[in-house]
Amino acid sequence: MSFGQRLRDRRKELGISQGELAKALGISVSAVSNYETGLNAMREDVLLRLFHVLQVEPNYLYQDDFESRQLTLSAEEERLVRRYRALRVPGRQALRAVADSLAACQEELEAETPEQDLRQIPLYRSPAAAGYAAPVFGEDFDYIDVTGQVPQGAEFAVRIQGDSMEPFILDGSTVYVNRDPLSNGDVGIFCVDGEMLCKQYLRDRLGIVYLFSLNRLRSDADVVLPRSSGRTMVCFGRVILQERVGLPGRAGEQPFS
Repeated sequence: MSFGQRLRDRRKELGISQGELAKALGISVSAVSNYETGLNAMREDVLLRLFHVLQVEPNYLYQDDFESRQLTLSAEEERLVRRYRALRVPGRQALRAVADSLAACQEELEAETPEQDLRQIPLYRSPAAAGYAAPVFGEDFDYIDVTGQVPQGAEFAVRIQGDSMEPFILDGSTVYVNRDPLSNGDVGIFCVDGEMLCKQYLRDRLGIVYLFSLNRLRSDADVVLPRSSGRTMVCFGRVILQERVGLPGRAGEQPFS
């Protein structure tokens, strides 16, 4: 049985219509239909909300697909599902809470602005020190209008305080974020062991994750997460920058690529 079939069967088992599921996931009814028929692969942020809404573990929806490879997932989607399955119960609960919080923000925004021509996004307004972002997603935010100064792809905004990302992201500035999957060299908003960070992302061939400060004078604020570290990292989204920033090199080595 495919992912789409299991999704459809579980939805019907719970008595949820396609429209109700679409609203809970913050997507269109046609998107739900495409997921159930296998026309489209589900984005990672939607996937996390889906596990919670359907009250199932990832292996319930994917138990046949991971073995038969009948469903084509992107490398990022497979990585996300495997990392979720590897988490202990507290980690899974934290991930679900994050997804619920982001979904609630989106639902509230869509409920308040369905007839407005001007789109709005949440701006998280509580800064923390040295390159940290707002510590509580889903709380402590205002809505801002998406004007010509805001990238059209932005889904939320975060105020940054500290110099660890200068000169590309200045102390006190606002960054705009979407939920596109990250590639090496992208800047993202992360939660590492409960602390919110704005850093440049790199995952090497050994699976080690590096979160770099763009200001290399503040390399003391870098974070390294080996696969066996046991630490928890959640990515909230990709920071939209006007230019792509090269990855730093390590002492005596060529820059990462």
